[in-house]
Amino acid sequence: MNQTDLPRWATAFALPLLNLLSALLVAAGVIYLLGESPVESLGILLNSAVFNPEGLGYTLFYAATFIFTGLSVSIAMQAGLFNIGSEGQMYIGGLGLTLVVLTLDASLPGWALIPLAMLGSAAFGAAWAFLPGYLQAKRGSHVVVTTIMFNFIAASLMNYLIVSFLIPAGEQNTASRVFAASAWLPKLNGILPVLGETPLNISFILALLALVIYGIAVWRTTWGYQLRATGLNQHAAHYAGISISKTIIVTMMISGALAGLAAVNSVMGSTHYLNLNFPAGAGFIGIAIALMGRQHPVGILLSAILFGALIQGGFDLSLEKPNIPPETFIFIQGLIILFCGAMENLYAPALSALLKRKSS
Repeated sequence: MNQTDLPRWATAFALPLLNLLSALLVAAGVIYLLGESPVESLGILLNSAVFNPEGLGYTLFYAATFIFTGLSVSIAMQAGLFNIGSEGQMYIGGLGLTLVVLTLDASLPGWALIPLAMLGSAAFGAAWAFLPGYLQAKRGSHVVVTTIMFNFIAASLMNYLIVSFLIPAGEQNTASRVFAASAWLPKLNGILPVLGETPLNISFILALLALVIYGIAVWRTTWGYQLRATGLNQHAAHYAGISISKTIIVTMMISGALAGLAAVNSVMGSTHYLNLNFPAGAGFIGIAIALMGRQHPVGILLSAILFGALIQGGFDLSLEKPNIPPETFIFIQGLIILFCGAMENLYAPALSALLKRKSS
């Protein structure tokens, strides 16, 4: 038995868990070198992000955004594409929903405005991903390079548009005007008062729905079969009658639409206006979530909650432990990406040998 012959439970559960524990072990060593107790720090983080109801609300709020960016990266990976442009696509998606809201929030009720704004975010995100997909399919331009470039283009474009057109007259803050209340997403603390005054809103429920749709579409439909076949072997998929160019372009547009929808949570569910740099790295965190979650709905959900807990718990931990700067948790995120991405098969040979020994 070699690492390619590992059973599904080993590749889907055991390897990601071992990689995560390795990243956390290295992080514990760093915290110890900073002069703090790793065990005590972990207790503070868990209490802040999981056991405290209000902290859990913030964790799930962050997770809602990460689910969409994780899905964005994951569905592209299913087709063998590495979309690093979710950050820029989320940025442009925020522009799409903002234009819809600023145009219609004075005349439409929330039940009509909110779905239209979501469609705007998805459409703008899909449009921003179209050209990298087209260049990959028709010109052979590598999607990694083009999506990285488009991230920078999106950041510059948004800076120009917000500063030149969206700042209200007489205001100094680099942001659009505040949306009308009809464009604010309903919060979940109305249903669960124990969550306290957190920004957790219905976008978390929409994210869970997106996970279900993703799972059905990828593993239970003809299109999903074509998607996975393209990712596994483009030549074989071509000879089976699958249009590779069409699959790549459509997949990239769906990936961009999901990244665009990630903007809904923070813009319509929290700040209620468009501001500079609102994605705050969520598109790049989506890469780690897709890698760690093995592009599976359950894995994506758990990974998104983990990263949400790191952000929420890390913020409180840095307040209680001044020796641990907030940047430490960016470092921990990087460790998780390293172990779950570049070093994802680190333990595969040893696990394969162990299973072979037990079966003999």
